[in-house]
Amino acid sequence: MELLFPLKDINRALTTPHVNRMLILANVIVFLVMLLSSYGLIDNSFVADLENNFAMYPYYVVRGEKLYTLFTSMFLHAGLFHLVGNMLYLYIFGDNVEDVFGHVSYLVFYLVCGLAASFAFIMSLASSSPTDAVVGASGAISGVLGAYVVLYPKARILTLVFYGWPIIVPIPAVFFLGFWFLMQWIYAFFDVGGSVAWWAHIGGFIAGIAMALILGLRRKKARESRLRL
Repeated sequence: MELLFPLKDINRALTTPHVNRMLILANVIVFLVMLLSSYGLIDNSFVADLENNFAMYPYYVVRGEKLYTLFTSMFLHAGLFHLVGNMLYLYIFGDNVEDVFGHVSYLVFYLVCGLAASFAFIMSLASSSPTDAVVGASGAISGVLGAYVVLYPKARILTLVFYGWPIIVPIPAVFFLGFWFLMQWIYAFFDVGGSVAWWAHIGGFIAGIAMALILGLRRKKARESRLRL
């Protein structure tokens, strides 16, 4: 469904993205544990039932039960392509957002965006089944994308574009991520790929924009002022 596929951003971070790397590593490790368990290589009933224990089920959350799954579901993925796609976006865009927010604040930002995404999805359940499990880092990563477009709208994203044949072009972040956000709305309204929580993406993206406007821009301007001294 994607016409644009990001390869990298031309926007070097000034600090080492320790937290972003830890988030990627945590997601990969959890996926590998689940994969090994599915092949019977890890004989542990708790691990074998990892998804049932830690996926977010809106039915329980709205009843005030299993609230911890609002966090744990961010580190579960439904398959390899789900994981790779999410981690690619996090790798490309997360380092610069962490650069602005700082390590600890970035972790808080990431988790808050994930929570906002989950609540946005739960609020959309008028047309969805509240018994479906929700997994994936997409909502939190959508918040990273929202913050990136506020903080670095002119940054160039090297993008693989499928226009008759594949070509690689640098696209300003405001256009790349603006197109991405528009597609989430279209997918949500027309229910494209019913198993995808499009409203979680939308909610996370808006939360990321809001936090970048309130906190991120001020931090970015303060850092740029210090660098000019």
